[in-house]
Amino acid sequence: MTQDSEASSDPAAGAGQRCGLVAIVGKPNVGKSTLLNALVGQKISITSAKAQTTRHRITGVRTEGQTQVVFVDTPGFQTRHSSALNRSLNKTVTGVISDVDLVLFVVEAGNFTLGDAKVLALLRPDIPCILVANKLDQVHRRAELAPWLRDMQERHPFTEFMPISAKAPKDIERLLQVCAKYLPEQPWLYGADELTDRSEKFLASEMIREKLFRLTGDELPYTSTVVIDEFKEEPSPKHGRMLRIAATIVVERDSHKAMIIGEGGEKLKRIGTEARQELERLLAAKVFLQTFVKVRSGWADDEAKVRSFGYE
Repeated sequence: MTQDSEASSDPAAGAGQRCGLVAIVGKPNVGKSTLLNALVGQKISITSAKAQTTRHRITGVRTEGQTQVVFVDTPGFQTRHSSALNRSLNKTVTGVISDVDLVLFVVEAGNFTLGDAKVLALLRPDIPCILVANKLDQVHRRAELAPWLRDMQERHPFTEFMPISAKAPKDIERLLQVCAKYLPEQPWLYGADELTDRSEKFLASEMIREKLFRLTGDELPYTSTVVIDEFKEEPSPKHGRMLRIAATIVVERDSHKAMIIGEGGEKLKRIGTEARQELERLLAAKVFLQTFVKVRSGWADDEAKVRSFGYE
């Protein structure tokens, strides 16, 4: 996913190039990760019907022609609980939005809640911001959007309004073109073939976590996390590229552990199988994946544990 290549240091190589940072922000579950994947053109951020799935700053890169857009997907801003984990997530959001060229403020088209308002209050008026009204395909009476858009215009000095569906390629192409207008003329930050600044090891933990949430439903608290214990690439004449990965799913209670393992270990086996298949597609390699489950009670309220599990 990431290459060792860097953007050229040759001054002439940056001539005519545009490049800039675009933050994708919004409350949990408005479709930010789906939007990032669509804008980059490949899955790099996990998606789930479960709120608060994204936990890290994830950078996605889209390079077309002379323009490179560096998108930064942020965790949904947390307003419900004040655990060490949530404080870490919110710090990530506020750190990102103060240092970008453009903000995409994502809401569900036609809706504006207290959670949306709390994220909007974080935005600086001096940084251009586009209102991205997502999930347009779920709005049945489009005429009702006009008064809603007027109301939104009074809430913040948005530079543009873009009602879209992240699942519609034409909408994504239109949004990319609009983003390009706000980028400064400067050399690219990444090589032309790079899609993300995240490592394959990080992507492995995220894909396992996605399958975990998708296959356990709403019963499993979102505080469950995944730690990669081993990530080794081994030579393989038969497969070309082979990865050996061992991962531990960390939960807070014994009942959560039992839920993940399932009867006769079937649930854990399915989580591992689906994660392995996705990783083989994503990393173009033969993957051998082992998954374990451990209980670490109260880890989400322990700042040292939160940091040790890779949260900023």
